[in-house]
Amino acid sequence: MSSKKPTKNLGSSLKKLEEIVEWFDQQKEVDVEKGLEKVRQGVELIKYCRSRLAKVKNEFEEVKEELEKDEPVNEVDNNSSKESLL
Repeated sequence: MSSKKPTKNLGSSLKKLEEIVEWFDQQKEVDVEKGLEKVRQGVELIKYCRSRLAKVKNEFEEVKEELEKDEPVNEVDNNSSKESLL
Protein backbone atom coordinates (compact mmCIF):
# COMPACT_ATOMS: atom_id res chain seq x y z
CA MET A 1 0.00 0.00 0.00
CA SER A 2 1.49 3.32 -1.06
CA SER A 3 1.24 6.41 1.12
CA LYS A 4 0.67 9.78 -0.52
CA LYS A 5 1.77 11.81 2.51
CA PRO A 6 4.99 13.77 2.04
CA THR A 7 8.15 12.26 3.39
CA LYS A 8 9.02 13.95 6.67
CA ASN A 9 12.28 15.30 5.35
CA LEU A 10 12.76 18.77 3.91
CA GLY A 11 15.26 17.70 1.25
CA SER A 12 13.18 14.84 -0.10
CA SER A 13 10.02 16.96 0.00
CA LEU A 14 11.69 19.67 -2.09
CA LYS A 15 12.93 17.00 -4.51
CA LYS A 16 9.40 15.63 -4.84
CA LEU A 17 8.11 19.16 -5.57
CA GLU A 18 10.72 19.47 -8.33
CA GLU A 19 9.55 16.14 -9.75
CA ILE A 20 5.95 17.38 -9.81
CA VAL A 21 6.98 20.56 -11.65
CA GLU A 22 9.00 18.49 -14.15
CA TRP A 23 6.00 16.20 -14.66
CA PHE A 24 3.82 19.19 -15.58
CA ASP A 25 6.55 20.58 -17.86
CA GLN A 26 6.76 17.28 -19.73
CA GLN A 27 3.02 16.99 -20.39
CA LYS A 28 1.73 18.12 -23.75
CA GLU A 29 -1.82 17.68 -22.50
CA VAL A 30 -2.49 17.26 -18.80
CA ASP A 31 -5.12 14.79 -17.71
CA VAL A 32 -7.36 16.78 -15.36
CA GLU A 33 -7.58 14.04 -12.73
CA LYS A 34 -3.84 13.32 -12.73
CA GLY A 35 -3.07 17.03 -12.75
CA LEU A 36 -5.38 17.65 -9.81
CA GLU A 37 -3.75 14.83 -7.85
CA LYS A 38 -0.29 16.27 -8.54
CA VAL A 39 -1.47 19.71 -7.43
CA ARG A 40 -2.85 18.23 -4.20
CA GLN A 41 0.43 16.44 -3.56
CA GLY A 42 2.30 19.66 -4.23
CA VAL A 43 0.13 21.61 -1.81
CA GLU A 44 0.75 19.07 0.96
CA LEU A 45 4.49 19.19 0.28
CA ILE A 46 4.50 22.99 0.33
CA LYS A 47 2.60 23.04 3.64
CA TYR A 48 5.10 20.60 5.14
CA CYS A 49 8.09 22.56 3.82
CA ARG A 50 6.76 25.86 5.15
CA SER A 51 6.09 24.33 8.55
CA ARG A 52 9.50 22.69 8.72
CA LEU A 53 11.28 25.86 7.60
CA ALA A 54 9.45 27.85 10.29
CA LYS A 55 10.59 25.33 12.92
CA VAL A 56 14.17 25.46 11.67
CA LYS A 57 14.08 29.25 11.71
CA ASN A 58 12.88 29.18 15.32
CA GLU A 59 15.65 26.75 16.25
CA PHE A 60 18.23 29.06 14.67
CA GLU A 61 16.78 32.01 16.57
CA GLU A 62 17.04 30.06 19.84
CA VAL A 63 20.66 29.20 19.14
CA LYS A 64 21.38 32.81 18.22
CA GLU A 65 19.78 34.02 21.46
CA GLU A 66 21.87 31.57 23.47
CA LEU A 67 24.99 32.83 21.75
CA GLU A 68 24.05 36.45 22.36
CA LYS A 69 23.56 35.74 26.07
CA ASP A 70 27.21 34.69 26.22
CA GLU A 71 28.44 37.59 24.08
CA PRO A 72 28.66 40.36 26.74
CA VAL A 73 31.09 38.28 28.80
CA ASN A 74 33.19 37.60 25.72
CA GLU A 75 33.13 41.27 24.71
CA VAL A 76 34.45 42.36 28.12
CA ASP A 77 37.23 39.80 27.88
CA ASN A 78 38.08 40.89 24.35
CA ASN A 79 38.05 44.60 25.25
CA SER A 80 40.34 44.14 28.23
CA SER A 81 42.71 42.14 26.05
CA LYS A 82 42.73 44.88 23.41
CA GLU A 83 43.30 47.59 26.05
CA SER A 84 46.28 45.75 27.47
CA LEU A 85 47.79 45.62 24.00
CA LEU A 86 47.46 49.39 23.61
